[in-house]
Amino acid sequence: MSPVAPGDYLEDVRNHLHLGKLTETEIISELKAHIEDEVQELKDKGLSEEEAIKTCLELLGSGKKVARQLYEAHSRGSWTQTLLAATPHLLVALMFALSWWPGIGWVLAVLTAVFGLAIYGWWKEKPDWIFSWLSYSLLPVIAVGLLMFYLPREWTWIALLVYIPLGSLLIYHITIQTIKRDWLYCSLMLLPVPITLAWLIIIGSAGEPNNISIEYLRYFSPWIGLCFLILAVSVALFIRARARWMKIASLIVAGLLTLALCAYYAQGRLNAHAFAILVLLIPGLFIAPALLEHKVKNRENL
Repeated sequence: MSPVAPGDYLEDVRNHLHLGKLTETEIISELKAHIEDEVQELKDKGLSEEEAIKTCLELLGSGKKVARQLYEAHSRGSWTQTLLAATPHLLVALMFALSWWPGIGWVLAVLTAVFGLAIYGWWKEKPDWIFSWLSYSLLPVIAVGLLMFYLPREWTWIALLVYIPLGSLLIYHITIQTIKRDWLYCSLMLLPVPITLAWLIIIGSAGEPNNISIEYLRYFSPWIGLCFLILAVSVALFIRARARWMKIASLIVAGLLTLALCAYYAQGRLNAHAFAILVLLIPGLFIAPALLEHKVKNRENL
């Protein structure tokens, strides 16, 4: 069996790092320099270059193992990044808890902040905190879809022919770019979806999610705010955690806890079937992005 070339080894490490491009470039550069120094020391001790490379890489361990160790050493975000990542959920929590949502000025201010920072972060190497903002940047796509229920029947099909391709293209582009960064950030981005759907069902007049009852929205506002506050805390734990399993656990616990609160405060407006489907969405938020990332990487390696 031929020895693994340092270049292939470094590429294997990079493929398992799941860190930002700038961070990955710096880490790979340092690891490359370390390997070169170790190989030179082994050659000075009398080993051939091939033997020195093989020995050095065996001492380091598999690329996946080294990547995991490097990930845990560099994956914890700063407190500034943590605050930025939690901010969109905090804004939504405040908007409902303090009943700001009836004021169009507050809603526009929050939406402007979300879109502005989402666009800024998207073009700034996609920092860790951007993905929780992207959750809300997709809301207009969902809102437009709901508004189509109010169109005259003859216009609905025409609108769908335009909406479905454009909406799907936007969501697909954002999802693929997020997965290329790390599939786990796709899970982070999609985390508010089951909770939002649950509350749409609960505050829907006559049980219709597209027909929101202002009376119900006003009544359930404090509990909606509490759910998004929990999401903010889970995002903070996600950014500060080092190990991937801790990041995953923080999101799963937050998703299940918020759905449990939805069911508790729904007063029977969230039936068992809808609740079961929403609970099943939680593991789907992790399984689907992981499988899609595997598929994307396989396609790129062909």
